[in-house]
Amino acid sequence: MTFTSDSASTRFSGAFNYSTSDAISSTIAVFKALSVDDQLAVLWYAYTEMGRSITPAATGAARLQLAEGLLNQIKQMSHAEQLEVMRDLAAQRNSAVSRSYGILSVNTKLAFWYELSELMVKGFVIPVPAGYQLSRDGSQVLETLKELDFGQQITVLRKVVSDMGVDPLAD
Repeated sequence: MTFTSDSASTRFSGAFNYSTSDAISSTIAVFKALSVDDQLAVLWYAYTEMGRSITPAATGAARLQLAEGLLNQIKQMSHAEQLEVMRDLAAQRNSAVSRSYGILSVNTKLAFWYELSELMVKGFVIPVPAGYQLSRDGSQVLETLKELDFGQQITVLRKVVSDMGVDPLAD
């Protein structure tokens, strides 16, 4: 049996009907079950739709200068290479960029994705393609994320971005 995010709908159909604490872990679980492209799209929509409220908390605490070199590297790539890098991060593929990302702090990772979304809006990094359709589960994750309070949104986003990339220091 092939597992896709849409086939997971049945499996996760009740995932969002729990208490607030369970909603956080359920949202994270369903997010992780999404396709890599849907994960990237959810991050894009979350940051562009909610980014103004989400990111100030992370950016102030983050050492974004540690990620600036990585962001500049990505800006210099072709759009196809940029998309592949983002997919590598989300899929935890072992690459130079994934390893560089892997050593960043959680708050810096959160700010990294915010800055990446800003670069996408400005046209320096490939945006989500026009007309891209999120899967049913991707749309549900995004809607649930919007319904969470600010602290819960940050908790979900911190967890999903912290698990991306590859920690070069891990065994």
